[in-house]
This record gives sequence, C-alpha cells and structure tokens, in this order.
Amino acid sequence: MAVFVGTSILMAMSGKSYKESLIRATPKNFYDLKAAAINEVDTLHMSDYKGKMVLIVNVASECGYTYQYEGLQKLQESYGDKLQVIGFPCNQFGGQEPGSNEDVLQFCKQNYGVTFPMASKVDVKGEKQHPLYTWLTSKELNGKDDHNILWNFNKFLISADGELVAYFSHKVKPMSEEILQYLP
Repeated sequence: MAVFVGTSILMAMSGKSYKESLIRATPKNFYDLKAAAINEVDTLHMSDYKGKMVLIVNVASECGYTYQYEGLQKLQESYGDKLQVIGFPCNQFGGQEPGSNEDVLQFCKQNYGVTFPMASKVDVKGEKQHPLYTWLTSKELNGKDDHNILWNFNKFLISADGELVAYFSHKVKPMSEEILQYLP
C-alpha cells in the first residue's frame, strides 16, 4: 500500500512538473511559435502572420464535425486579407485522424478544396502537447485563459497583434456570428 501511494504521489508530482516544464519551454510570444507544415518539409512560422488575425483549429478527417472544413475554407476565402485559418490535424480524439499527413492533405483538398495552411499531425493535449497548443491552453503563456481541448474542431482566434482573443468549442461553426463578430 505504501509503495502504491508513494508511486501515485510521484506520478501526480511528475505530471504537474511536466506541465510546468512544458510551459517554461514554450515561448510567451505567439509570434515566436512555429509548426512543421503538413508537407513535412516547410515550417509554419506564426510570425509570418503578423498583422492578420489567425484562427487555429484542431481538425480530423473522420469526425462528425469534419463538415466544418467547408466553413473554414469559406472563412479563409471571405476574410483571407485579414484572417489566416490554420488547420492542425490531431488523432487524439476517437482515432478520427488515422491517416498520414499526405492522406490528410489529399482528403482536405479533394473533399473541401482546402487552400489554407495545414500543419503536420500534432498532439493538442497531454505529455506530447505541441508548444503552440501549450501556449493556446495556458493562461500563464497566452495571458487570457486556460483551456481544455475536449474534442476535434476547437478554435482559437488570435488578434493581428498576436494576442489570444477568443476560444470556441467544436460546436461553434466557422461562419457563425460568434466568430464573425471579431473579424474586421
């Protein structure tokens, strides 16, 4: 019993310490963040989007919310001069993004005509959380709020100055008034 309790305490402490180390290792400025592009060759530098709002979305091809790709593409086409949509494929929720990066990209282009940038598959939570998502979900880094990502198609809106503006759950559609109200 004592070993089990001791192990539980150590696990709890290392979990907290691990999250703290993720936070310490993550840049506090949104524009210092980057991600591998879905083509696995290029890099998406958030600094390339200075002066534009950015909508970050964790996406999945086999999700009940996959239809939102259509709205994301429409949002990009309608507001592309002021807004950049970026998709982050993730397979952490129900195994709904099982394919390779190439499979994901082909699916998005063929089925939804996606032209906005897509990152390589990432973890949006847990011990392998991508630094961009550590920033998005940690008030200590983003200066606004802590967030828990519970499913695919969660959306984070970043201002043209690199500040977190708002978080939207998977139920909020891309072309909804909840999002459009923030766009210039």
